[in-house]
Amino acid sequence: MTSDENQAGRAKVAEIVKDVQIAMLTTIDDDGHLVSRPMAVQQVEFDGDLWFVSDGDARKVNQIRHGARTNVSFSSNGAWLSIAGDAQVLNDRQKLDELWNPALSAWFPDGPDTPGIALVKIHADTAEYWDAPGSKVTTLISYVKAKVKGERAEVGENKVVDL
Repeated sequence: MTSDENQAGRAKVAEIVKDVQIAMLTTIDDDGHLVSRPMAVQQVEFDGDLWFVSDGDARKVNQIRHGARTNVSFSSNGAWLSIAGDAQVLNDRQKLDELWNPALSAWFPDGPDTPGIALVKIHADTAEYWDAPGSKVTTLISYVKAKVKGERAEVGENKVVDL
């Protein structure tokens, strides 16, 4: 992949991240099993890092402390994204204040002063996205055409991007 293609891929990744509020964060437990859960993405400007707010005693936090590899998956109107990277748990009050928004009060009623609150930072290594522009009807028509012609459906773009 050329530098320009990778730059375009990075821009596409940022575009998909910007449009999604909830992602699935996957960690590895002590037995080596994958564990996924929905998490609210806290920073809209994707620069290679993703931020989440968590209870510092949560299972996911302990899993990250024991093995930093994670995956975060996104889905939005005809686009899917999988980001792999290393995670770390931080207690950074300045960053927490920067990321804080009123929706977090549902989980942390004392605001940023909630005891045990922690930040989870994912530093992305790679991303893979699938983008099927157009409506669901357009995608369905592509599937039907492929079935009738006995061909593989071409419904969008799939790329792996180094971050």
